[in-house]
Amino acid sequence: MMMQLTETPNQKNSLFNAMNRFIGAVNNMDQTIMLPSMLRDVPLEEDRELSHLKTEEEEGDMYSYYQLLKSIRRDIEWGVRCAAADERRMEKMKITRMNSSASTSSSASTSSSSSSEEEDEEEDEDLEKTFQYHLTGLQDVLSKLTQQANCLTKRYKQEIGIGGWGQ
Repeated sequence: MMMQLTETPNQKNSLFNAMNRFIGAVNNMDQTIMLPSMLRDVPLEEDRELSHLKTEEEEGDMYSYYQLLKSIRRDIEWGVRCAAADERRMEKMKITRMNSSASTSSSASTSSSSSSEEEDEEEDEDLEKTFQYHLTGLQDVLSKLTQQANCLTKRYKQEIGIGGWGQ
């Protein structure tokens, strides 16, 4: 059971709290849905809050979104380990080793320190803007995923006839 932390108004928008809310909602969903197979072939169209998840190419059911939400929770808790990413990393290491052993000396290029400092400041500013952009996007996505987990839990309760319990 996950311990609930009280949020101050300043912490409400923190990434850490957004992740905790999502993980808590998925844990609640997981504990509530005792028979996930009941979600198979239940279309998303019946639920307005979940129907916007469906893409034109994909005819998803509630079970597929149940699995998706659990998979995202696992990725947040344990990290994303992809075999393809591991292979690329190993390939880069091989290339780096070959390049470093082939070159015995390198020549240093000289440039003015003022232009280098300006570039560093611009790069730092770009990094900050990029970070803020992705942080905002991640918090938005986590908020929507939390809502989806709560909707799926509510919908499951309705399907099995306990729609008003525990709310």
